[in-house]
Amino acid sequence: SALLYRLEDLIRYQFADSNRDYVNLLTDIQFLRDFLDLEQVRRENFTYNIETENVTNDIVVPPLLFIPFVENAVKHNNDGENGSWVNISFCLADGLLTFVCQNSKPAIAPVPTKASGIGLKNISRRLELLYNNRHTLQITDENGIFTVRLTIELKVDSDSNRN
Repeated sequence: SALLYRLEDLIRYQFADSNRDYVNLLTDIQFLRDFLDLEQVRRENFTYNIETENVTNDIVVPPLLFIPFVENAVKHNNDGENGSWVNISFCLADGLLTFVCQNSKPAIAPVPTKASGIGLKNISRRLELLYNNRHTLQITDENGIFTVRLTIELKVDSDSNRN
């Protein structure tokens, strides 16, 4: 019942809002929350946390910009032996939006498939098209933690209020 409503919200967002050029960042964050809530239902020993700092209603971003990173974090951290986690943060400071997604890594690494890495290449290309030289993407893999740090320079545009 409540689970079905959440699934319905996820599907509605993907099909309806993803066709828009921009969405409210808080709406996109709620989508990530709903996605991770469903993952918690699906898996035992999985936790997540989403933190926001200075994120307000007037910040807009292209829809589904962050979900590929979160999907990767969930996909690559499934550990049947130990608990797994994903921690996400969004921080706005001095016109820069910083998104950080960290996830635990399983004790035994999954075998890479032919498609491994294609998702990150696609999102890197999308970021180049959307933000050209106004973003940085750093990906690190150390001490059992995989970290994605994306910083986007928000453009001040008085006419359209778009980033």
